Amino acid sequence: VQRYALELAREVSPDLIDDPSVEYGFLLHDVGKIGIPDRILQKPGPLNEGETRLMRTHTLLGEQMLGGVAFLRGEGLHIVRSHHERWDGSGYPDGMAGIPLAARVFAVADALDAMTSDRPYRSALSWATAGKEVLAQSAAQFDPGVVRAFVEREVALRLVRSELAA
Repeated sequence: VQRYALELAREVSPDLIDDPSVEYGFLLHDVGKIGIPDRILQKPGPLNEGETRLMRTHTLLGEQMLGGVAFLRGEGLHIVRSHHERWDGSGYPDGMAGIPLAARVFAVADALDAMTSDRPYRSALSWATAGKEVLAQSAAQFDPGVVRAFVEREVALRLVRSELAA
């Protein structure tokens, strides 16, 4: 997922890569899942309301865990907290639109990785299916500019997927 995010960032705003906290934020985005019980992380079916509420705390737990790490302050920490926010403001933990650019880039990378990877509750989707979903979520879940970057960098993103699958 970090490699996908770097590819997208190069297209959207190459200066993002100049901030070392961004790459660390991409890498450590889910560190807060350390505080989520394995019975929830590995559940083979849908989460119930309470489990979903607990799972959604991983963004805040991660921010709390990493908040004192100087090299993550700024964009890196925004990625950890806000990577599940949505362009339309209906995400979590804050339910706000207008999140920092690095978090908007990462949201597409994370969703792409999630859709194309096996999960305890479902098999991986094909790249084509995942790509259609990214396009369908432009201006809803995802920043339209980042979706355009996905289209522009799709060949490079597929290459990343092939390299990692080998």
